[in-house]
Amino acid sequence: MLTFLGFVMILIFMVLIMNKKMTPLTALVIVPVTVALFAGFGPELGEMMKNGVKEIALTGVMLIFAILYFSLMIDTGLFEPLVNIILKAVGDNPIKTTIGTAILTALVSLDGDGSSTYLIVVAAMLPLYKRQGMNPLILTCIIMLAGQIMNILPWGGPTARVMSSLKLGHTEIFVPMIPIMAIGILWVIFVAYILGRREKIRIAKHGKFTNYNSNDIIGEVDLKLRRPKLILINLALTVALLVVMILDIVPLGIAFMIAFCIASIINYPKLKDQQKIISKHAGNALSVAGMIFGAGIFTGILNGSGIMQAMGNSMIEIVPKSWGGYMNIVTAVFSIPFTFFLSNDAYYFGILPIIVATGHQLGISPEILGRASLIGQGSHLLSPLVPSTYLLVSLAGVEFSDHLKYTLKWALGSSIVMLLAGLILGVI
Repeated sequence: MLTFLGFVMILIFMVLIMNKKMTPLTALVIVPVTVALFAGFGPELGEMMKNGVKEIALTGVMLIFAILYFSLMIDTGLFEPLVNIILKAVGDNPIKTTIGTAILTALVSLDGDGSSTYLIVVAAMLPLYKRQGMNPLILTCIIMLAGQIMNILPWGGPTARVMSSLKLGHTEIFVPMIPIMAIGILWVIFVAYILGRREKIRIAKHGKFTNYNSNDIIGEVDLKLRRPKLILINLALTVALLVVMILDIVPLGIAFMIAFCIASIINYPKLKDQQKIISKHAGNALSVAGMIFGAGIFTGILNGSGIMQAMGNSMIEIVPKSWGGYMNIVTAVFSIPFTFFLSNDAYYFGILPIIVATGHQLGISPEILGRASLIGQGSHLLSPLVPSTYLLVSLAGVEFSDHLKYTLKWALGSSIVMLLAGLILGVI
């Protein structure tokens, strides 16, 4: 029954947002609350939602102040030299622009944090897409494809969960995945070439794309807010912030909060200018944070009601025993829906140990299954349960449903390419 309710909940949610009947925020809150009440979880509902919001609170704080910080830096003109350099490199060529997007995302993603990657890459590349009249869905698609591959880095999250869950080291899990990641990035560059070529042809036939969301975060900059004389100071502050983030000296949300306050004082010492910056970007920060806390309620109800665990167990049970000898392939294939419909924590700490225990009886080593479980990361970030995804679409000014429909087939392609590479190389 719990499994059925879980899939009904997710199906209703996906239908509502894909058909634009509700915003992601309202669907994230209304759908699980309604299903939970129907299932008789009314008395425990408040505690479930509170725990879900508490779990995601620091992420919400981080995104609020990350948006405020990078928006301020965009206003000051920090990224303008980078945009100019990239513009000279790619010229007025959509193919070079899309390939450049893929390479830049892969490099920036080395820090392992999806949110900062989205902020930096969109800030650098969206102006180029606007100047060339390119569809911003291409930008969000390529960024997510590259980000999903780089998410396998040990400090990115999923791989660390696998190592912790199975009590294995990075040499058993991550190092053998490096060739697969390299092939995955080459696939993303190939997709970027295809999308760039298509867009170049479309622009030649039908003209430039002009229907940009005027409310997107990386919008037109007020020239009065430019601070060209402070660019080196702003760069040093941003580099220091990234170092703090990589070394995990303080929680990232706190780091962005402090950095934003310092940047405000340095760049805009007058109180009215500081208030102007906050007022200018507060709406965007609040809209993203609202969806983050909505996702907290959604996952809180899934976890607190036991629905998420029941879904995982049921999906394992439907695998025929005759497939046991192919448990590595089954694990890789099923990791795609598992990591899409479940959180990484639920999958890697709740479901993967069950898979590994089954594999042990069949003589399949845990490191093989651990690596196979990472194949689904090629599609994971498209999940509506991933908070940073809402940040990406908000930054680019596109609808989540449009982004999902546009990117899904290419993301599934990434997982398929990684699966084939893993089998051919003997990694999984």
